[in-house]
Amino acid sequence: MTPAARAKALCEILPRIYPGAHCELNFSNPLELLVATILSAQCTDVQVNKVTPALFKKYRTARDYAGADPAGLEHDLRAIGLYRAKAKNIRACCRLLVDEHQGKVPETMDALVRLPGVGRKTANVVLGNAFGQNVGVVVDTHVARLSARLGLTKETDPKKIEPVLMRLVPQKHWTLFSHWLIFHGRRRCKALNPNCPNCEIKMLCPSFAKFMKLKAKKIG
Repeated sequence: MTPAARAKALCEILPRIYPGAHCELNFSNPLELLVATILSAQCTDVQVNKVTPALFKKYRTARDYAGADPAGLEHDLRAIGLYRAKAKNIRACCRLLVDEHQGKVPETMDALVRLPGVGRKTANVVLGNAFGQNVGVVVDTHVARLSARLGLTKETDPKKIEPVLMRLVPQKHWTLFSHWLIFHGRRRCKALNPNCPNCEIKMLCPSFAKFMKLKAKKIG
């Protein structure tokens, strides 16, 4: 099966397996998602979601973050990895939102990636989940891992994986395709111990036989 045929099949079966797949960062508006996504770098969504309820209650606008006391914001983010750098980026990001975008989160890739602390991945998250725009494919660790295991690409750099997936997957599925793979990666195809015997898409996975042979050797 070619990568294109496999991607097509995945787009048919994954929505049936994970009909409720969604962004697992909690947010109620674009600014909250932008901040949560900046915080999620090298940090789990679960940990971010523990911090953001109090954060979003205290800081409600871009101006609130931009004018925040640096030490105070760092203290509010202390449970997050790299919290000092993230606090600095969030303040600078929101200052630019206030100065150039009337405090609103912009709805274009070009404008978003100009914000401090925001790269293409973060911009894709915001555009896809806050604004419903399929501009690109979010490639996090789960998407990168499963793209390789499923034989969609041999690339390992997220910047090179994304254009491959954009060619293989219909644009209307770009945002959801990431969610489908992330849900599967967190629930079934984990990095160190993939649950291959119970995998719903094992017949589409070229790595299935390899993992089963490795497990057989360990048992033997």
